[in-house]
Amino acid sequence: MEYKSVKGFGGWAQLGFLFAFLGFGFILAGGVQLVLTMQIMPAGKSIADTDEMMKAMFAPENVGMARTIQVLATLALLFIPAVLWSIVSNGKNMFWLGFNKYVNGFQLLLGFMLIFTAAIAASPLADLTKYVVAHFPQIDKIALNMEILYNKQAAALSNISNWQEYIIALFIMAFFPAMFEEVFFRGAVQNLFSKWWRKPLLSIFVTAIIFSLIHMSIYLFLSRLLLGFVLGLMYHQTKNIWVNIVAHFINNGIALTSMFAMHLRNEKVDLDKLEPHIHWLFGMVGILALVGLFLILNKYSVKNRARVEAKENLLIAEANPYKSITQEQTN
Repeated sequence: MEYKSVKGFGGWAQLGFLFAFLGFGFILAGGVQLVLTMQIMPAGKSIADTDEMMKAMFAPENVGMARTIQVLATLALLFIPAVLWSIVSNGKNMFWLGFNKYVNGFQLLLGFMLIFTAAIAASPLADLTKYVVAHFPQIDKIALNMEILYNKQAAALSNISNWQEYIIALFIMAFFPAMFEEVFFRGAVQNLFSKWWRKPLLSIFVTAIIFSLIHMSIYLFLSRLLLGFVLGLMYHQTKNIWVNIVAHFINNGIALTSMFAMHLRNEKVDLDKLEPHIHWLFGMVGILALVGLFLILNKYSVKNRARVEAKENLLIAEANPYKSITQEQTN
């Protein structure tokens, strides 16, 4: 039987809605960036001057505004489109984006352990990518320029001078981006593909590719692909977006804390120092550890996953009783 959302839309229709809302989000994010960037531009300088705009963004006195621009742009580009897509496809209940009460402490703990282990397993992939890309000078040059620009942005945004600013930055730079990304990629994109295609692993892998591509890094493409796959499988097993948000937040928080520590030691922020450089043998051990952790996560998620699926069926029955009866007869 063809997959239909609660509101009766098929997979292609829902994908069309998601693209439409993404377009709206892109325009909204651009507008937010334009308006707020104008507030920090020097007198007599035009926002059309890219160099002057970047200088203004990276200036220490504007770091608070730069962080605000970043988080609001991510809100507009990812979170709002995901919420609008869910409302149109399934109604106002945020349950359909993965927000539910069926979560336990073991799932949250295992989510942290998985994200930490994934970083170890992914490190050799980053080194492998750099080695391969080095054999293609033109691509390597583009990749290097992308990393330099990202390093400048990260260094500017992580220019934290005190503990109060650090706490605020944890929310703006670690928690909210984690929530916005997880809601969009796992709550919307992966959810859509999984229910539409009925092939969970393929849905997780495709979503992980998109997740890695949007981070705009050639050197870290494979490592972020693995991270995206781990987050996707985590969501597939738990059916709870909070497990993903907490794990993703911890991953972001560790990076932010490390950059804050560099500032406290008066060191130049270098993202390369934050990446663990692990020998490929330890990376393989990390992969095996991931398999073991996912087996344990599945054990502690069986009951909650069943509750989520039962709640899904109940909501479908409440929204469209005839449809639910037809599904039972078909099955």
